[in-house]
Amino acid sequence: MRKALSWSIPLVLVGSGLLLLIWSQRPFTPTPSPTPTATIRPTITPEPLVPTRTPTPVAETAVGTEVEAETAVQPTNTPLSTPQPPTPTPQPFVNPPLLERFGVSGGVGSIIAACEAGLPIPIYLNWNLAVERPEAAQDMIFWQMVRLLEGEIRPSWEEIETAVLANPGGVWIVGNEPDVKWQDNTPPDQYAHLYHQVYTFIKGLDPTAQIAVAGIAQPTPLRLAYLDIVLETYETHYGEPMPVDIWTVHNFILREEFDSWGVEIPPGMSDELAIQFEIENHDDLDIFRQHLHDFRDWMAANGYQERPLALTEYGILMPVDFGYTPEVVAQFLLDTFPILMHESSPNGYPADANRLVQWWFWYSVYDSPDYYPTGNLYDREANELTPIGRAFADYVNNLP
Repeated sequence: MRKALSWSIPLVLVGSGLLLLIWSQRPFTPTPSPTPTATIRPTITPEPLVPTRTPTPVAETAVGTEVEAETAVQPTNTPLSTPQPPTPTPQPFVNPPLLERFGVSGGVGSIIAACEAGLPIPIYLNWNLAVERPEAAQDMIFWQMVRLLEGEIRPSWEEIETAVLANPGGVWIVGNEPDVKWQDNTPPDQYAHLYHQVYTFIKGLDPTAQIAVAGIAQPTPLRLAYLDIVLETYETHYGEPMPVDIWTVHNFILREEFDSWGVEIPPGMSDELAIQFEIENHDDLDIFRQHLHDFRDWMAANGYQERPLALTEYGILMPVDFGYTPEVVAQFLLDTFPILMHESSPNGYPADANRLVQWWFWYSVYDSPDYYPTGNLYDREANELTPIGRAFADYVNNLP
């Protein structure tokens, strides 16, 4: 959830900094409630998640404090420079090999360093776009992202055009957690219009581009209602169902409540359907699995069963003080892999043996101690993989 965010978690740790403020600018960590021991809960001040950090308007989309040089994202929002063509037909999907389904998120500098330290990284994203990537990252698949920070498309259309033309056939995610006020913070009706602009602009430049909807923080009833409004708004204004090549979703388990830790309430929505998860629910595999089934059911109900799904962010944001030790986090990671690789349902993706998910991205390779480092796969100071990173590497390196 990182990407130019600033969580507001009321913890003393800041999930990667404070207690999870929900991704980089989100209030992830709550005022700890039921935790085994009182000492495990620091005093929490309801703030935007990360402790004393001030959210960077746009550029800091890399994990932690790492600002990526590969994309100088500027808050310019000039008009479209090319005419918008008729809505293109979504591109057909080809199932990726098993190895290419295991993704990570993080700043490209940390990703390269982690790779050199032994972390296998087939595919990654860093909440940004890139015209050119470092030589050391050329063998990895990269998913681009256009941000919609509080209703503004960033970077500029000119920069987007340059990146699209330099990367034909690429995957483009439109926005990041627009349902979270610490992230792109965009009301659902506004998201529909912004998506249309970005979709038609990129497809007009490269019809082979794969366009993906931004991932909501978690597929709860409240956030699925947010997406309902997105789809209704799109069809009402553009006279057709919203065209989507790839659906994405995030699967954190965080509280939905005004002025609290977690992911708050989506902009423009009431809290009628909100779920107040507790800290101990954060790594609940039953909830994790059910979320994926619920999202696939929602996709099928809205006519998108024939589209692939990517879990573009998931992991553990809570700090070690809340009981999320490296051993607990590594076990959670290993327990999720069989679900992601094999779980299926009647509403799964038909072209992939009805599996629920086609790609998954762990959060994250590296996040600063000021944010959410609990799930780090790479230790920058020691220049080596963490216990979680070693578990990831062992699993991926031994795939059949």
